[in-house]
Amino acid sequence: MANELEELLGFLSSPSPPVKKAAVDIVRDLTGAEDGLQSLAKYSDIALPSLFRLLAEKKEVSEPAAEALINLSQDSELAAKMVSMGMINTTMDVLYKQEAGITRLLVMFLVNLTQLDAGIDSLLQTGDEKMYGLYVMKLVRSFCTSSNEKNGDPFEHVGSILVNISKKEAGRKLLLDPKRGLLKQIIRQFDSTSLLRKKGVSGTVRNCCFEAENQLQNLLLISEFLWPALLLPVAGNKIYSEQDTSKMPLELASALSIEREPVKDPEIRVQTLEAIYLISLQEAGRRALWSVNGPRILQLGYEDEEDPKVMEAYERVGSLLVESNAGGEDSSPASK
Repeated sequence: MANELEELLGFLSSPSPPVKKAAVDIVRDLTGAEDGLQSLAKYSDIALPSLFRLLAEKKEVSEPAAEALINLSQDSELAAKMVSMGMINTTMDVLYKQEAGITRLLVMFLVNLTQLDAGIDSLLQTGDEKMYGLYVMKLVRSFCTSSNEKNGDPFEHVGSILVNISKKEAGRKLLLDPKRGLLKQIIRQFDSTSLLRKKGVSGTVRNCCFEAENQLQNLLLISEFLWPALLLPVAGNKIYSEQDTSKMPLELASALSIEREPVKDPEIRVQTLEAIYLISLQEAGRRALWSVNGPRILQLGYEDEEDPKVMEAYERVGSLLVESNAGGEDSSPASK
């Protein structure tokens, strides 16, 4: 088997397009099964660079090569090897040089590689002061300008990359840097009809809120977009009264005064509530939440909630607001 496999991998570099195409299709199919993955892993020194070189070729060859690399990169050891081989840098180069075609697959490949700390560092370009953050800025720009493309949404998986990099402090600091304005661009994508985009935005914002203790001011700089993205998903289904909306900024009041499509995904509701909780741990964050009548929104949203995990997240915020407002008026979620 080993000899056959080595021979097959050799055909990936064949000067004959039909032979190369046949070989890469077989390799791609092998990566779809566990035993095939294990066999290829033993020859990763040959397989990975050979497949990677094919990404710059015509779609009929680059597409199965990208699919094979995506499957292989689900193995953390192989993914680490790919990162050490500089594949993130080269993928970014291919991504912005080639004509669409496999854009979506290349982005999915980057999602897998940024599951690793080393992959995140590579994408952030932490070792190069002049280039630091350039790749992320490119991806954010593409994420924020590609959603209406007729040929699908090739950059929607960038949301998952942003969730990955915001798990690290260096990634959060980059996204929260007010001079770059990245989080402001990202958060506006929460209005997208794509669930994948919405999850990417809510997960990224939630992760960035772990910096609330030191970067609350930078978070609140974009409050015009932040509060609607965090509060509307957990505002419940009711049309709010004029008495309630009169205490809210226009962007919230307008949305809550009319019938609206609820955010059905419980994971998004939990993430936005966790973000509100992290902000509310800071006194200035609580004041900001009260200033937009946030506790009232949480109270009414809680009344409509049925998912146990989401209810638990409401109650966690509610307890925090009750404790901090002891002796004052309680407008926070209470237990049902």
